[in-house]
Amino acid sequence: MSEHTHEAVSDESKRHKHEGPRNHNLTYIVSALLTIFAFAAVLYGQLDRTFIILFIVVLGLIQAVFQLFFWMHAKEKGHFFPVIGIAFGFFIALTAVAAAVWWMWW
Repeated sequence: MSEHTHEAVSDESKRHKHEGPRNHNLTYIVSALLTIFAFAAVLYGQLDRTFIILFIVVLGLIQAVFQLFFWMHAKEKGHFFPVIGIAFGFFIALTAVAAAVWWMWW
């Protein structure tokens, strides 16, 4: 009976590796810092408006990638199709925004 339990535990540890709170804490700190940087850019007020908008968008994309890979575990094995779905959704959203901008300025 104990051999069977030992094999089950070793099989389980091969499938899922628990990272512990270290990566989650690091990602939380990075997300908080990115939010503070975005807030500080707006609060400073002497920067060009276009730069502030692009800066906030880039910080938001970086934060989304951090959260996707660390909080939602997209980097683990078996999450290929959800990542493909998210990438396809991003492509569709980007296409829709580009089409709307093109339609308004044309």
